[in-house]
Amino acid sequence: MLVLHRTDDNSVVTSVARARENARQVRDQITTETWERLNILYLRVTGDTASADFAENPTGFLHELISDVHLFKGAAESTMSHGDSWRFLMVGVYLERAQLIARLLEVCFGEGRRRRITDHIALMSSLRMACALEPYLRTYTAEIEPRFILEFLLFDEDFPRSIRFATARIEEHLDQMTRNTEDGGRSGPHRIAGRLKARLQYADLEELSVQGASGLLATVVTECARIHETIYETFVAYPLELRLPA
Repeated sequence: MLVLHRTDDNSVVTSVARARENARQVRDQITTETWERLNILYLRVTGDTASADFAENPTGFLHELISDVHLFKGAAESTMSHGDSWRFLMVGVYLERAQLIARLLEVCFGEGRRRRITDHIALMSSLRMACALEPYLRTYTAEIEPRFILEFLLFDEDFPRSIRFATARIEEHLDQMTRNTEDGGRSGPHRIAGRLKARLQYADLEELSVQGASGLLATVVTECARIHETIYETFVAYPLELRLPA
């Protein structure tokens, strides 16, 4: 249902199809290598043998999809000019990443859970879902505990899938993108991104351990959604008269 069901808005095949259509509309802004990697991913989930391949080896099929996504990002990173087109793509990547990690942490460790995850295998699985097991072990060795997982995936400055890393990149890219807007980047998406970055940068770990992380995680999800909305308002749906010469 969540992989190849074409009528489900949240399925993998629907998401990939929408991504390909969006890329097709801005084909002149992306490189051939990036476009080809996206088409390989699209054909993998829409090809005639997709259903049979998934039924035969679902784990292998999903691993191939994950590899294709990594290769797509790698192609964009290494072949596109690092101007506004690339920055828009990166902002989208990090907005989605911050929200997904926040939701993962809420599901695994949120205060609303009747029973928090404490089983060692389950804790390792939560790290694997964030592609974080090996980086985590290099930082905390074999001491896999919920509070350390929260700390790592929320606040690590160097791990590219931590929420702090993602929000810092969002603010950084928006700073460059909004410099030529009417307000010079002082309001709208850049302001919200800067505020969210500061929340993560100056969060009190002791206070978080007492009060729980659910409030902060909900803020991350909400603020990322607001950034998305204001980016659309600033760069896509702005009144035409604001961009016409006087």
